[in-house]
Amino acid sequence: MMKRRAEMVREIRAGVTREAPKAADEYLNRSLTAIGEVPREAFVPEKLRNYAYNLMPLPIGYEQTATDAYAITIMTAALRLPEHATVLDIGTGSGYQAAILARLSSNVYSIEIVEPLAISAQQRLAALGYSNVRVRAGDGFEGWPEHAPFDGIVVAAGAANPPQPLLDQLKVGGRLVMPIGPNWATEELLVITKTGPQTTTRCSLGWTMFVPLTGRGERERQSLGLLAKTPLCFDAAVLAPTFVKPEIAKKLNAAVSTPR
Repeated sequence: MMKRRAEMVREIRAGVTREAPKAADEYLNRSLTAIGEVPREAFVPEKLRNYAYNLMPLPIGYEQTATDAYAITIMTAALRLPEHATVLDIGTGSGYQAAILARLSSNVYSIEIVEPLAISAQQRLAALGYSNVRVRAGDGFEGWPEHAPFDGIVVAAGAANPPQPLLDQLKVGGRLVMPIGPNWATEELLVITKTGPQTTTRCSLGWTMFVPLTGRGERERQSLGLLAKTPLCFDAAVLAPTFVKPEIAKKLNAAVSTPR
């Protein structure tokens, strides 16, 4: 698996360099170093471990997916974390994003709305030695104010607008990375930088399609959301949705039809 992980790291680097050369910076290098250190096969269902290093999202049960490693790399790099950062991760899933952040931060706080996934992720992370990650079950819309302010917040689910509590819990200079759009098909992965107590700037990493945020931040069926054109963060979009062939998707979903 280590060889396949190294191959995946090279594939991600090549993809970023090809799509948006200016995105291949020191933060991408740090993110890829962490990607190369974390055994992704430990964070996907056992029956799908042969797919762990394919650049595609994988089902993890409870109608949730593990975000593909390419997107995880981009999202992590976009946080531009300082040393000794404190980070909030919304949508723990299997815990893979939290494990990557743990390599780059002093403290990671992760929230998962599906309680069985939160419990299994905490157990998995602890067993793998990630002692600087805390996971709890709950609605990520409200964030985790007891541990705010955060240097960065990453959200692995789409919404019409960024939750105000998350913006409030960012440090000035911190970044929120989250899929935002009025519906699933029009989402962009936005980087929202807090420039002052009540001010932000934003840029787009490209078009994407994530599972929807649930709980208080869930999109209304006819949500307007943010539809204004957002400037790109780099010289070109660095991200686009990964589409899985229907026959493969059916096979993958069948392998995790029973929750773990």
